[in-house]
Amino acid sequence: MFDAPRLVALRQQIDDALATLVHDREPAVLYAPAHYVLTGGGKRVRPLLVLLAAEATGGAVEDAWEAALAVEVFHNFTLVHDDIMDDAPERRGRATVHEAWDEGTAILVGDRLMGLSYELLTQGPAEAVSKSLTRYHTMVSELCRGQALDADFETQREVSVAAYLDMIDGKTGALLGACLAIGGLMGGAEEPTVESLHRAGKALGRAFQIQDDLLDVVAQDDAWGKAVGGDLRVGKRTYITLTALERAEGDDRAWFMRGLDGGFAPERIPEARARMEALDVFTAAREAVHRYSEAALRHLSALPDGPAATHLRGLVNQLRERTH
Repeated sequence: MFDAPRLVALRQQIDDALATLVHDREPAVLYAPAHYVLTGGGKRVRPLLVLLAAEATGGAVEDAWEAALAVEVFHNFTLVHDDIMDDAPERRGRATVHEAWDEGTAILVGDRLMGLSYELLTQGPAEAVSKSLTRYHTMVSELCRGQALDADFETQREVSVAAYLDMIDGKTGALLGACLAIGGLMGGAEEPTVESLHRAGKALGRAFQIQDDLLDVVAQDDAWGKAVGGDLRVGKRTYITLTALERAEGDDRAWFMRGLDGGFAPERIPEARARMEALDVFTAAREAVHRYSEAALRHLSALPDGPAATHLRGLVNQLRERTH
């Protein structure tokens, strides 16, 4: 039986642990903003995947605790540097580090968080650390590739949905795949099971990002926590906008292309949404979220039955049904 309160309790434990990682370290000019980042909240999906995968493969949460913190610290490092690249003023309702301090501080804080993630990862069971580091190194390489592609898309007029999915595999999918694989290694899983977990994470990465892209256009402001249509306003290439371009023809396609070239003005967002609705773009996105979520669940079927495996499947279903 899926025990949602168990996930809530684990999230709280993760939050509590992150809040103590660097709170008393010096110099404050480095660690105060690092603490600010680590206490900024979030869904904590990545550490939950590590912990549940470890437990589902025969290990204990305690065996994977440092690895779980490692991936969340790493994730926050990527957000700090992403915000610099995007010149984003806010993250989760708070000023970004480069806005609250300065860009140099943000770069240094991000670097320190990445180093801290490696320190944490090496504190796991000795027999699992070596294989985990191999997975980790591959993930870092893939994530940098995905981030580079994402940035490059901003300068390209024509980007295919297939190219976008490849980028997701590098960014979102690489980290979620590593989370599940490392959790399996910490739990003592054999390589075939570890690889199934990795594939589940890659599929989940696609579902997670497409759902994000969808919610950016169709969510309610109070649930989403930020202005709806933010990606449209800056002309970002997403699964939603690229699917619209692939389906639109003639003047309709030209209208979307003009909007993406310079970003859609706020008053044009409702029209963009209506045109997408007419092209069944939102239906296509929901079907893709379902398809990739189901693929993740099929790969998770390699796990033996038990509470942790049930929780992993429940988490996948929670993520595909989320509204923020």
